[in-house]
Amino acid sequence: MQTTFTEDQLRDPGTARANEILRACVHCGFCTATCPTYQVLGDELDSPRGRIYLIKDMLENERVPDARTVKHIDRCLSCLACMTTCPSGVHYMHLVDHAREYIETTYRRPFSDRALRWILARILPYPTRFRLALLGAKIGRPFARLMPDARLRAMLEMAPKHIPPVSRNDDPQSFAPEAPQRMRVALMTGCAQKALNTDINDATIRLLTRLGCEVVVAEGAGCCGALTHHMGKADESHATAAKNIRAWAREMDGAGLDAIVINTSGCGTTVKDYGHMFRNDPLAADAARVSGIAMDISELLVTLEVPEGADKGLTVAYHAACSLQHGQKIKTHPKDLLKRAGFTVVEPADSHLCCGSAGTYNLMQPEISAQLKARKVRTLEAKSPDIIAAGNIGCMVQIGSGTGVPVVHTVELLDWATGGPKPPALARGGAPEVPKLTG
Repeated sequence: MQTTFTEDQLRDPGTARANEILRACVHCGFCTATCPTYQVLGDELDSPRGRIYLIKDMLENERVPDARTVKHIDRCLSCLACMTTCPSGVHYMHLVDHAREYIETTYRRPFSDRALRWILARILPYPTRFRLALLGAKIGRPFARLMPDARLRAMLEMAPKHIPPVSRNDDPQSFAPEAPQRMRVALMTGCAQKALNTDINDATIRLLTRLGCEVVVAEGAGCCGALTHHMGKADESHATAAKNIRAWAREMDGAGLDAIVINTSGCGTTVKDYGHMFRNDPLAADAARVSGIAMDISELLVTLEVPEGADKGLTVAYHAACSLQHGQKIKTHPKDLLKRAGFTVVEPADSHLCCGSAGTYNLMQPEISAQLKARKVRTLEAKSPDIIAAGNIGCMVQIGSGTGVPVVHTVELLDWATGGPKPPALARGGAPEVPKLTG
C-alpha cells in the first residue's frame, strides 16, 4: 500500500510504525475470510482491509475521526485472526492499537460512551472494585431487562451466579516446590480473574510446585494493562504495565526468574508486547527482558514433562482463545497436554473464530458479541463434550454464560489429572468424581 506521510509525521514513533505496517498491506483481502465481524456484518469497513483504509486516511490527513470511522474501529475485536491469515505479515495489532490511541486523544465520544469507558477502566483492572461491582450487578441482575441501554444490560447479565471468596494465594509470596527444584517462576495473578475465578491461579500454583517450580507472586505486580490499552488509554495502560515491569525486574535481578508465567492468554499477548510498547521509554531494557521470558502456562508445562495419565473417560472440547492461537501463535500445546493427561480432546468447527468476549467487547458491543457467542456455543455443543476447556478467563465467562456444559481452564484439568482436587466448576456441574491416575 502506498502512503504519503510527511517527514514531520514520521518523526512520531507511532506514526512511523503505522507507516511500516500500512506499506506491508497488498489489499489481497485474505483477511476478510477469517474476520468474525465481517462474517457477521458483511460490511467491508468491518473487515481488516476496510479498517486499514480508514486508519490510513485518518492518520495521513491528521484529521479528527468522524463517527463512522470510530464505529468501525470500535467494532474490531482485536482477535488477530487476520494476522494468522495474512500472507504479507501485516502487523494489524500494532496498527489498530495506535489508531485507538489516536481516537482516544482526538475524538470526543458521546457522553454515554465516555461514561461507560471511564467506569470500565476504573473497575475491571482493580480486583476489589470489580468484586464489589459484581456483587452489585448480581443484585441488579433480575432488573436487567428494564435497562434502556444494551450495554448496561450486558454488564448486569455478566454477573456470575457464584462469586468466589478472595484467595490468599494471590497475595505477594513464594511457594516452595514439592519436588526437587527445577525452575523459579513468577506467576502473573492478573486482575479481573482474581474476582471472577480464583480456582485458576490456585490450580496453577499447585501444578507448578508439584512439578518442581518455586512459584513467586511478585510484590507490586497486577493488571497487565490490556483492558485500557485496547481502549486507547495509553497513559493508564502504560502506568499499570510499568508496575509489572519494575516488580518482575526486581525478581530477575534478585533471586532470578526462569519465566514469567501467565494463565490468561489475553494478558500474555500484551505482556509479550511490552518490549514494543516501551521501546522509546526509559524502561525499554527491562520491558524487553520481561517480554523475553513471558510464557503462557501451556508453553512452560510442555517443558516440565507433565505425567502421562490413563484414559479418563471424559471428552473435552477445547476452545482456542484468539489471544493464544492468533496473538501468541500457540495452537497445539494445550491440546497435547490434555491428551497426555488422559482426556479425549475434540475441537469445534471454525475453531479459529472468536467467541465474542475480547476483553471488554462483550460489554461495549453486546449485540455483535451475542451473535459470536451463540455460534461458538453451538459448535462446541455439537461435539457433545463432558467439559469445555479454555485458556482465557474472558472466553470462559463468555462461553459459560451460554451453555450448561461445565467450562474450566486447561490448567485446572491438568492439576486434577496429576493429583489435585476436582475443579469446583465440575463439582457444581456433576462431572465424575475422580479421574484415573497412573503411577
